[in-house]
Order: sequence, then C-alpha cells, then structure tokens
Amino acid sequence: MDLPDAPVKRRYDAHRRRARARDAQRRVLDAALRLFLERGYPATTMAAVAAAAGVSVESVYKTHGSKARLVLALFHRSIAGPGDEPAEVRADRLSESEADPERRLRAFGALVGEVAPRVAPLMMLVRTAAAADADLVPVWEQMQAERLARMAGHARRLADAGQLRPGVTAEEARDVFWLYTAPEVFDLMVGQREWTAERFGAWVGEAYVAALLDSRTPGSELLT
Repeated sequence: MDLPDAPVKRRYDAHRRRARARDAQRRVLDAALRLFLERGYPATTMAAVAAAAGVSVESVYKTHGSKARLVLALFHRSIAGPGDEPAEVRADRLSESEADPERRLRAFGALVGEVAPRVAPLMMLVRTAAAADADLVPVWEQMQAERLARMAGHARRLADAGQLRPGVTAEEARDVFWLYTAPEVFDLMVGQREWTAERFGAWVGEAYVAALLDSRTPGSELLT
C-alpha cells in the first residue's frame, strides 16, 4: 500500500513579514504625526494612534515603548525625509566634498528650507508640551543635542579647511548653524511672516555666508 505523501512545509517568507512590519510602522508614524499636530501632544493617546493606523496598541508600545519615544521616532524620520537618501547623508556629503565654501553654505541653506517644514512644527510641539510633561524633557534635550552635534561637525570642517572668517571660531560657527536651524526661527519667518520654505532656505544660506566666511574668499561679494 502506498504511503501518503508527507505534507510540504511552507517556506517562511521573512521578506514579506518585514515588508508588512515596515508598512505598519509607516502607518503608525503617519497617524501619530497627524494626530499630534491636529490635537496636540497631551490629547493624543497611544490607543488613538493605534486605531488610526489599524494596528494593536500593544504593537505600538512594543515598538516605541512610550508616547515620548514615539515622538522621537517621528523626529528622526522627519529629519531623514521621504527620499532614498536621508537628508543627513546629503548634508555630510556636501560638507565633505564641496570645496567651495559659499556653494556649500548656500546648499546647506537649501537643505534647511527642505527639512525645516517637516521638523520645526514637531519640535515646537515638543518644546511646548515639555513644559508640562516631564517625560518629554529628555526628548527635547536629545533633539537639541543631536542638532548641535551635527552643526559642530559642519563647523569643524570649515575651520579645519581655514575657511572661516578671521576671529570666528569653530564653536561660534557651530552656534551660528544651530541658530538658523532652530525651529523658532522657521516659525517666525515661515509660520508668522509667511515666507515660503524656499525663500527661507535661500535666506539662511546667505546668512551663513555673511556670518562665517573669510571676506578674502574669492566670490564673497557680500563681505566686501
């Protein structure tokens, strides 16, 4: 008598599982950003985010741990942007490969104009909410520290190349970069004065050139 064929085991499709997890994570972050900006941080619950994303609240907690950490994940995604190459990577490549300091600083300004519309509203929300929610204080401090550290790297490369104006230290250049990437500045000029993001980015680039470059650098007409 013939024996029945052994059941064929279905191959585990890890790729499909990872794709589903990425899609669920995207939905969670999209829903969280929308709800935070519409309702504010205190009124947005993890349960509401989960319901809007079509996932379980347990899965949101498992991935992010807390509402404060969820905000930090949104911050990092907003900085990176939607493209294949994160904005931080493009900024580092500019900092390392663009030899002309004016072109580099104007390109930095354009990147600020691109990134700030995604990041500034979220940072302003966190800054406001942190005044009443102690869980958000370390998140706000981490946002500020990460931004300052990135600005320090760009400033150090200018200083090491001898491209800063005499009397401007790497620390001062870092602080200038940090000032013009502050969410409060974007809110003032774009949110309140209704500049376009493109105009804002161009203005930031010109402000960098005027504040930081050696007036003897060829092409620095703004400083002559």
